[in-house]
Amino acid sequence: MKVAVVSDDGTTIAAHFGRAQGFVVYTIENNSVTAKDWLPNTFTAHAQGHSHGDHGEHGHGMHGHGPILMALADYDVVISGGMGRRAYDDLAQSGHRVVITGETSVERAISLYLAGQLADQPQLHCDHHGRGESGGCR
Repeated sequence: MKVAVVSDDGTTIAAHFGRAQGFVVYTIENNSVTAKDWLPNTFTAHAQGHSHGDHGEHGHGMHGHGPILMALADYDVVISGGMGRRAYDDLAQSGHRVVITGETSVERAISLYLAGQLADQPQLHCDHHGRGESGGCR
């Protein structure tokens, strides 16, 4: 199993999926971490410095999330501190298990996930399209 944790610094879980600098990526075998790496976010419009209006329907499919969906295609689980509803739905429809968490430590989140104790908190979704930036983003 492969898990991608959204992060800006490799240590802390980022509050917003699309704006994060990258992903701490784990390979899990027999409920233990066997590999850990960093995947820079070169896939989302936000990470490339574009505004919301720049990443709509660009022919990438799935509400403009095509590039990130392809980049994370090999990952089974995505853990984030928050993300827009469309990104959440697109990831879920692509077969990913998405966990939105209030946990801030990447290492603690992986430990809790492996123990079956990382709570999904869907109320932390960001609702930034059309109603300002506040929503559920922290």
